[in-house]
Amino acid sequence: MRVLFISDVYFPRVNGVSTSIRTFRADLAAAGVESVLVAPSYGDAAHDDSASIGETGVVRVPSSRVPGDPEDRRMRGKALRRALEPLAAEHFDLVHIHTPFVAHYAGVRFARQCDLPVLATYHTFFEAYLHHYVPILPRAIGRVLARGFSRSQCAQLAAVLAPSEPMRELLLAYGVHTRIEVIPTGLPADRYVKGDGASFRQTHGIPAARPLLLYVGRVAHEKNIDFLLHAFVELRRTRPEALFVIAGEGPAQEHLRGLANRLGVDSSVHFVGYLKRQRELVDCYAAADVFVFASRTETQGLVLLEALAQGRPVVSTAHLGTASILQAGCGARVAPEKTEAFAQAIACILDDPARAAALSEQARSYALSWASSRMAARLAALYSELAVARRRSATAA
Repeated sequence: MRVLFISDVYFPRVNGVSTSIRTFRADLAAAGVESVLVAPSYGDAAHDDSASIGETGVVRVPSSRVPGDPEDRRMRGKALRRALEPLAAEHFDLVHIHTPFVAHYAGVRFARQCDLPVLATYHTFFEAYLHHYVPILPRAIGRVLARGFSRSQCAQLAAVLAPSEPMRELLLAYGVHTRIEVIPTGLPADRYVKGDGASFRQTHGIPAARPLLLYVGRVAHEKNIDFLLHAFVELRRTRPEALFVIAGEGPAQEHLRGLANRLGVDSSVHFVGYLKRQRELVDCYAAADVFVFASRTETQGLVLLEALAQGRPVVSTAHLGTASILQAGCGARVAPEKTEAFAQAIACILDDPARAAALSEQARSYALSWASSRMAARLAALYSELAVARRRSATAA
């Protein structure tokens, strides 16, 4: 089987969509499903050369910068059409869209032109993002527009993939009538290899015994890191030696630096930027005593699984997709979005080594049930079903 992936984002742009695409492509290939990915160029040949990271079948499309967004790129229309034109002469069984912008409409056109089934993954809780990036738009109007936009796009598809059950329920509430399948991304095998926390601490000058809280992900307003900083301030009332490490980059970084300064904790909050996944990131996870998270907009929350796979106890709120991960016995404590209660949940782990060890053991065991190879097998089965249904329909016509 051969599938065309198309997305408005991919590495070197680091986010959950990029991670999901790379993870699925690798596991699908192992299952005998070949894929070609069409994605924007970011203007850096060293990063855009996928062969340099052992990845083949990536077609880069010349792109333009997105106003007000230094991280993302918009594929140019003519260049995208030129990139897709020779692919129309190749054999594909299905088109899989990963983002709702230029890629969606190009993917739908390509599928119609080649008479192929088309599906899309609903990676992003779109309505929650609009307010942060179009602040002049009233939230109520933004929600109505986002929901109508989602219904319209989903109606063009043979199936929609939701990365979690809460996202499926949200799409049903929007009035989406297209078939919806819940298939999370899961974790590739290398995420279960234990990191070297001592090495990370030594590299960053962090004493071995210093309590370390960790957040990993985009440093963006919708991730609710402001709340984590306020909870950290509360924790330091009883654990003044605690350190908060933020791994990632994004548009909220300067705001958060300023907030940490105003709260008087800037010397105890370290921004370490993006880390290489092959080694630095797993070492960073392994260095943490507690992984903390409070995003309200996650469609899945892969970083939670990555932390659990490294045996890190987690303290998190449970909103949308994160609620599907944070089940009983997973090695996490679910806390309300209240600074005192959240800080107390962290303190209970830091102050009780036996509890921390038990949570760590639970976390590793639970994370194994989210292996990405299992998820890819489910996706491959769906691809096959849709492709067979299309062929039968064409034969009957």
